[in-house]
This record gives sequence, C-alpha cells and structure tokens, in this order.
Amino acid sequence: MIRVLFLCLGNICRSPLAEAAFRAHVEARGHTDRFVIDSAATSGHHAGEPPNPGSIRVARAHGLDISAQRSRKLVAADLRQFDFIVPMDRSNQRALIDLPAHRRPLVREFDPECLGTLDVPDPWGGGPEGFEEVWAILVRSVPGLLEHIQHNGKQV
Repeated sequence: MIRVLFLCLGNICRSPLAEAAFRAHVEARGHTDRFVIDSAATSGHHAGEPPNPGSIRVARAHGLDISAQRSRKLVAADLRQFDFIVPMDRSNQRALIDLPAHRRPLVREFDPECLGTLDVPDPWGGGPEGFEEVWAILVRSVPGLLEHIQHNGKQV
C-alpha cells in the first residue's frame, strides 16, 4: 500500500479537493487497492468541520461527493505513516522540512500549465471561480503526481 496525504492550511478547501481529484484519478486507473488517500491541515482551526461549501459544490459538479470528509490537523504520526505528504503551497511545505524532498512534492510541480508560482491559490473568501480554478489545477496535476509516486514509491 502507498499512503498519500494532501495538506493545506485548514483542510476545508484545497486538500479535500486534492484528495478527491487524486482518488478519482487512481480509481479510473484501477489502482484503488494500492493506495490509502487522505488529507489534513497544518492548523487545527477547522478540526472536525466539513469541507467549505465551495469545495463541496465543485466536487459535486464533477461527480464526486466530499461532504463526509472532516478536517483534521496533521500529527507527528502522519510523518511516519504516510509515504508522500503533498502540500498545496510552499507555506505548508515548510511544516514537512524534515522529510526527503521526493516525499513532499508540491502538487503543482506536476501542473503542465504552471508558468508561475507552484502554490495552489487558496480560494477561501473568494468567489466560486476560485474553487473552479483550484479544481482545474488539481485535475491537470494529479496524473504527473501519480507518476511521481509510482516512480518514487520504491524509495519510501
């Protein structure tokens, strides 16, 4: 089993969508039995809360239901238990500084259309278009991320 954890500040906007996009991509390739996929937050401000309504709406528009997900804070055991912890931005990546670089890639490193920052923008407080933008970034990024994980899984 390869264990993958997506990470953002509150675990209510970006990382729940990343978890859903990656899970859908893995399922479409018939690899569900090879992965454990989860998401977490670097802060505990939203612990126990469901994803932001904007994230739920975007996922639902793409045929996925993330409404049962609940925010949780990253804990020390996650650093040992997950093979890959994939942060949404450089700020959250700093929480993983002790992990080897191949185990903490930024999700946007695999976005073929990324021309600027490697940070996935936080849609918190913005309009619906921000959540759609995050979804588009994630959908473009997860194929390359899966390839990275499969290639580097043996190094874990």
